[in-house]
Amino acid sequence: MIFLKFNFKKNNTGRRGMEVESRERMKKIHAKPINIWEDFFKDKTHGGHRYSTEEFLAMEAREKLFHLDGGKTLLDFGCGSAELLTYYAPEYEKLVGVDFSPSMLREADKRIKEKQCNNIDLILANHETIWDNLQFTFDRITAAGVIQYLTFQEIDAFIANASKYLNTDGKIVFFDILDPRLYPLWKLGLFAPKAGVLKALYRIWCDFRYSVSATLKNRPRNIYGFSHNPYKLQRIANKHGFEMRYVQSMYYEYKYHAIMSRI
Repeated sequence: MIFLKFNFKKNNTGRRGMEVESRERMKKIHAKPINIWEDFFKDKTHGGHRYSTEEFLAMEAREKLFHLDGGKTLLDFGCGSAELLTYYAPEYEKLVGVDFSPSMLREADKRIKEKQCNNIDLILANHETIWDNLQFTFDRITAAGVIQYLTFQEIDAFIANASKYLNTDGKIVFFDILDPRLYPLWKLGLFAPKAGVLKALYRIWCDFRYSVSATLKNRPRNIYGFSHNPYKLQRIANKHGFEMRYVQSMYYEYKYHAIMSRI
């Protein structure tokens, strides 16, 4: 239940002033909350790749191109600074990169011009507004390292909307999703070359300290987002007429890829 606190202090506007104030309060209460991830990434300039060298980005792109498996047109949601998108470009006739971070898209524009990828367009949009900005359908719709910033309800809506802009033999491919079964082990450092109890305890302490600091600064306590069970994601895909298979990521041992094809 929502209680409104009214100010009954006398003023020149009387009852009309109270009504205006009440409406303004209601607008604030029912206003859409700020997307914490959009706010967090609004001034970032690079994606969260394990290494930023061109050699590593090229290898990561080759893995993803293998799973994308063809097509002529591609939509990359959450393209970031186009670190992978420019490696996709030679394999497609037309590509559209979408991101909700203006700073990321500025970097993407610079990179696209440097790499002379004339077949890429960029759009500033989020998972809700993207669909009002598209002018044609695609053979492949993909997102890399992005889905963990959406809830299952938002993923459900994304797949439903994406299916309307996907060609008959098209695919939706979500890359690098946090695996809830492996992610906690990675956070403890158990995949590190020199894993051990002391290092695990140290990581727990660092994670706790970061969480406290983030809470005090009103920032996300975990910049990696949500982990999503692949079987729950599979049920959502099936609901919208897709079969889904998932495979382990080659370069991130705690992540997986979800590949969806129409049934």
